[in-house]
Amino acid sequence: MADQEQKGNQLMIEAAKKFKSSQGFFGSFGGSAKQEEASELYVRAANCFKMAKKWPAAGQAFCESAKIQSALGSRHEAATNYVDAGNCYKKADPQEAVNSITKAIDIYTDMGRFTVAAKHHVTIAEIYETEAVDIDKAIANYEQAADYYKGEESNSSANKCLLKVATFAAQLEQYSKSIEIYEQVAGKCIDNNLLRYSAKDHFFRAALCHMSLDKLDAKIALDRYKDMFPAFADSRECKLVQTLLAACEDENVDAFTDAVKEYDSISRLDQWLTTMLLRIKKTIEGEGDLR
Repeated sequence: MADQEQKGNQLMIEAAKKFKSSQGFFGSFGGSAKQEEASELYVRAANCFKMAKKWPAAGQAFCESAKIQSALGSRHEAATNYVDAGNCYKKADPQEAVNSITKAIDIYTDMGRFTVAAKHHVTIAEIYETEAVDIDKAIANYEQAADYYKGEESNSSANKCLLKVATFAAQLEQYSKSIEIYEQVAGKCIDNNLLRYSAKDHFFRAALCHMSLDKLDAKIALDRYKDMFPAFADSRECKLVQTLLAACEDENVDAFTDAVKEYDSISRLDQWLTTMLLRIKKTIEGEGDLR
């Protein structure tokens, strides 16, 4: 591996020399060809660094190649290099990964390739979700991805991004935003035979967000969901919400806890549902365990 790193460093030196020789008066003769060669040398160096697992060095080498390709007007190649740089930086420097992928996105949007740009916004959102944790920025990138997907009629991909936004918005207690998204996506699912079954989960999550804001509004919303999607009325999710609303109205913590335990024994609660139910429970009693 040390040999690959050394080889990468040597190729970086050769690339810099090749690029420098393309500049100035004498460089005007065959300058573009020399710049192409320099770009190729930077890519070769990057691949050597990748084999040596020297991720920042690999990212830098790909970025140098991208700069040359941009100057040559080879936008697709430049964007590809920036994405490759981002993938390397992800393993060592999440913020640099975001910077590189953002440069690729700028090129793709300028070229009108919005589906590709959306895909890379999702990548940035995932970085902010898991590595350089910043939920607000994750939300912003998922929203931008959804906008681009919708513009290209990739509605399924757009909905996946919007549901991510709804999940995080609720975590940040932006319940109205979550409700709007869950209801919007559920409405689209009802009209699609392949997706109808998933509508009940979206309505369930929307109802819990309503409960976190106002119990009366939650009751009204639940009735509306049953009218929109009659099958929801017979679902375990709908029955759980009805039981929880009654428990909240009676300020009966035991009934609330028992209902959640019964549901969880059949359908395991994920972390988001657990968090939401705990928050709702705390509105009828102080701190306490859900189960």
